[in-house]
Amino acid sequence: MWWYNYLLKSKKDSSWYIGCTNNLKNREKMHNLGKVKSTRNSKPWELIYYEACKNKINAFRRERYLKSGYGRRFLKKRLMEYNSERKVIENY
Repeated sequence: MWWYNYLLKSKKDSSWYIGCTNNLKNREKMHNLGKVKSTRNSKPWELIYYEACKNKINAFRRERYLKSGYGRRFLKKRLMEYNSERKVIENY
């Protein structure tokens, strides 16, 4: 079974939420239905990034890293690279 680390961005206030799950589609749905206490006030949410891990232990370790200052910098850099690549492709 795969485990996923994910990044949601609020369409309401642009805040981020970093989490971990073994069912990505269902988890995103739960966030947008307001079933997750920590995110219910900033819905709707958009999934903007995810990674897959082969086991739960590695996934939760990765989540802890992504929530750190270094991890957030990694995500910002990763998203900037993605957006710049996308712009190049769109302009091609």
